[in-house]
Amino acid sequence: MASLGVANLKAQSAPNVATPPAAVNFPRYDIFLGYSYFNAHAQLQPFNIPYDSITVGGIASGALFFTRHLGVEVSFVDHNGTKNNGSDNDGFNSAMAGLIYRFPVGNFTPFVHALGGEGRIVGPNNDSPALFEHEPATWGATMAAGGGLDYNTPLWGHRISFRLIQADFRYAHADFGTPYAGGVPVYGPPFLGGNTDLKGIDLSAGIVLHPGEKRWAEPVTYACSVTAPTGTIYPGDVVTISGTPSGLNPKRTTNYTWAAEGIPVSGTSNVVSVDTKSLAPGNYTVHGHVAQGAKPLEIADCTAQFTVSPFAPPTVSCSANPSTVNPGDPSTITATGVSPQNRPLTYSYSTTAGTISGNTSTAQLSTSGAAAGATITVSCDVVDDKGQTASSTATVMVAAPPPPPQVTASSLCTIAFDRDVRRPTRVDNEAKACLDDIALSAQRDSQAKLAVVGSAAADEKMADHKAAERAVNEKAYLVTEKGVDASRITVYTAAAGTKSAATTIIPAGATFDTTGLTPVDETAVKVQPRTPLGAPRHHHKTAATN
Repeated sequence: MASLGVANLKAQSAPNVATPPAAVNFPRYDIFLGYSYFNAHAQLQPFNIPYDSITVGGIASGALFFTRHLGVEVSFVDHNGTKNNGSDNDGFNSAMAGLIYRFPVGNFTPFVHALGGEGRIVGPNNDSPALFEHEPATWGATMAAGGGLDYNTPLWGHRISFRLIQADFRYAHADFGTPYAGGVPVYGPPFLGGNTDLKGIDLSAGIVLHPGEKRWAEPVTYACSVTAPTGTIYPGDVVTISGTPSGLNPKRTTNYTWAAEGIPVSGTSNVVSVDTKSLAPGNYTVHGHVAQGAKPLEIADCTAQFTVSPFAPPTVSCSANPSTVNPGDPSTITATGVSPQNRPLTYSYSTTAGTISGNTSTAQLSTSGAAAGATITVSCDVVDDKGQTASSTATVMVAAPPPPPQVTASSLCTIAFDRDVRRPTRVDNEAKACLDDIALSAQRDSQAKLAVVGSAAADEKMADHKAAERAVNEKAYLVTEKGVDASRITVYTAAAGTKSAATTIIPAGATFDTTGLTPVDETAVKVQPRTPLGAPRHHHKTAATN
C-alpha cells in the first residue's frame, strides 16, 4: 500500500549577509520524495482487534512558498500493510494540505507544518479462521502535525537537499458500519463493522528537490555604528557614522542618504562624518537610509545615537617651596593644572600677605612686610578657554625670631669661715681668691646683682648673728677692696648649715629664689676687720729732751 506524506520546508542554508542574492538559496518550490514508517496505535472497536505498525511506506509532498519562510504544502502518504511485510493492517494512505514554515540556520533548514485532509484505512488483518481478513477500505478525516530537518547541499546548483528526518503525529478516524452482533461464525458476514481512531508517529526521510530558478531574495538590511576619537565625545570631536548593509544585489545601483535631528549632516555613501564643534552637550540621533529600489525588501533604515558630553572642568594642585621662610625671604609657588580634555589653561595667584608675581605654572611669593610668625595663604587659580575654573591653596609660614636665651641666676664660689676659731666671721686671706673671682664676675656684667647668703653651724652660739656677720663681712670686702657698688649686693642668712657664705650672681632679668632666706639688717651688724689677732703694732718714738 502506498503512502503520501509530508511536505518540504526549506531547502537551502540561511543567507550570508556578505553573499550576493544570486548565491542565496531561498527556493520558491520544494518537492520531497522519501521513505515513510508508520507506528500505529489503535484497535477496531468494539472487537478490540489491534492495528500494528506499517514498515513499508512512501511519501511525496510539494510546497509553494509565498514568502521567504511561509508557504502551503500538499502531502501524499502511502503505507502498504499487507501480510507480506508482517503487518496486521491492510494499509493506510492519505492526502492532506496545510501550511509550512521554514527557518534556515547555516546549512540546515528546520521546518514545521500542520496538515489536514482525508485518509483511507483498510484492515486490520486477523489470523482467526472464524473471521474474514479485513474491514473494507474506508475514507475518514485525518490530520498531521510535526516538523523536520533538511541538510542543504550545493548539488545541482543548490537544488538538492537531504531530508534527514521528518516526524509527524498522525490521526485518522474511520467508521466501518454497524458492528456484527452474532457469534464467531466460520463463514460469517462479509465484514465485522465497527470503527477505529487510528493514531501514531510517522517517521520519514528522503531527498528534497528545488526546481526552477525563482528564488526569494534576501531583504536588504542596514546597521549603523558610531566611531569617535575617544570613548567620550566632547564638542569639537568628529564623529564617524558607518552604515553596514547586507542583502545588496551587486548588479544594482545602491543609494545612501542621511538625516539627523538638529545636526547638519549629509552624505551619499555609507559613511558620514559629524563635526560636533557647534553642538551643545546632549543626545543626538542620525538616521541612515539605503535603497536599491522602491520595494519593501529593497530598502532599509538604521539609526545611530551618540552623546556629546560637556567639557570636564580643570583641576589644580598648589605647593610652596620652601613652606617655611624667614621674614622677608621668598618662596616659589608651583601650580599643577590639568584639563581632562587638554584645554588651554590660564594661571593666576593671590596671597593674604606679602606680594606674589607670576602668571604661569610657577610664581614668586615675597614675604616682605609680612609679620613674623604669620601664616600666609596663597591661592592658585586656573581657568580654561571655556571659562571653567579650579582653585587650590598653599600655605607659607613666616618664622618668628628665636626667643632670647633665658637669663638665670648662677652660683659663684663659696668661702669658708672655719679657720679662725677666735674670730669665726672674719674674711681671711684664704677667702681672697674666691672673692676676687666674685668681683671679676660682677665687673663683667655691670647690670648684674649679687646675693650673699651667710650660714652658721647648728651648734654655734648666736648662730643667726654669726651668719649675718659672715654675709656682711664678705660684702664689705667686695665694696671696700674691689670697688663693687654696695647697691648691687644684697645679704641674707640661711638656716643652720655650715660656717660659710655663698654668693649668687643675678643678671638683669633673672630672678633669685629667696625661699628660706632672711634679709640681713646691715645696721645691726658690725663689720669685722680683716687684720688677724696678734699682729705687731707699729710704735712711733719721740726724741727726749733733756
